Amino acid sequence: MRQKILISPSRYVQGAGAINEIGEQAKNLGSKALIIGDKVALPMTRDAIERSCRDNGITVTVESFGGECSMEEINRVKSLGEQVGANFIIGVGGGKTLDTAKAVAHYMELPVGIVPTIASTDAPCSALSVIYTPDSIFERYLILLRNPDLVLVDTAVIAKAPVRLLISGMGDGLATWFEADACAKESAKNMPGGLPTQAALSLARLCYELLIDYGLRAKLSAEKGVATEDVEKVVEANTLLSGLGFESGGLAAAHSIHNGFTALDETHHYYHGEKVAFGTLVQMVMENRSNAELEEVLEFCVSVGLPVTLRQIGITDVTPEKIRKVAELSCAEGETIYNMPISVDPDLVYNSILAADAIGENFLEGF
Repeated sequence: MRQKILISPSRYVQGAGAINEIGEQAKNLGSKALIIGDKVALPMTRDAIERSCRDNGITVTVESFGGECSMEEINRVKSLGEQVGANFIIGVGGGKTLDTAKAVAHYMELPVGIVPTIASTDAPCSALSVIYTPDSIFERYLILLRNPDLVLVDTAVIAKAPVRLLISGMGDGLATWFEADACAKESAKNMPGGLPTQAALSLARLCYELLIDYGLRAKLSAEKGVATEDVEKVVEANTLLSGLGFESGGLAAAHSIHNGFTALDETHHYYHGEKVAFGTLVQMVMENRSNAELEEVLEFCVSVGLPVTLRQIGITDVTPEKIRKVAELSCAEGETIYNMPISVDPDLVYNSILAADAIGENFLEGF
């Protein structure tokens, strides 16, 4: 019998103003930090990070992220870290910056602290970096030996980011419960190669419940740039609960269908979480989920501004050829769609995409 496995970051810190405590939280990781941050994140956070690190006896070297999580960029930053004698890494910014920081720490065999400045994905807590070519073409997944040693989330910073990013994170988090539930029914392996624990499944379900209960209110608060308790709950769902849920619960059809949509150029202007949200509806159709479940998800998506139709992710000219291409790519060898507790093939995905689109359009007509 395969063992159950749950993995997680060593320490998770969240709250308004948390950036001012980074030195206190990171001082056990080392005394010389190499900080890599992107051009948006650094101006917002650098002064507070440097001051807090200085007050806690940590010397810092700050480097700007080159823009792509490629092996060339990872090796460049790694060389700088070796040159300055860094004994831990801090990443500040969005997903690609954070993935680069995690990869640099992995190859240098050093601790890493992660400081997301947006809540658009569940990447900050994961033991995974997505590697691209310098031309931004997907290359491979780099599986890391461990999760980040510290994840520090300042909700006051996140509340001032574009609201669409927070909503996209809700779309990514929306899939967490449905994919983990499918994996559990199939006894499919999670990201570390084990079975999901009851804790992981409960966290995945809690992620869903927080989004349903507080998502709209969090969106309205973030539109005003304020970090209310609603924002706190949704940021935790997007970042921590979705991260633990997908990694220790497992992925299924929703993310594979997202990957299929990358074959269509017209979807490239839409965020990962936006396409995952529609992929979740497709997975629900594949599973023949109840009307009550579908309506709850549809109502949530429409209320916060997540897509429920093909046209809402840029596909206005729907042809059989396009949808067939998406369906076939979704069912590529090695995709997580095969973690579903039903028999899966491109025909099922093709039919379910068109059915989900029709259901979404019908719902919008009466909303």
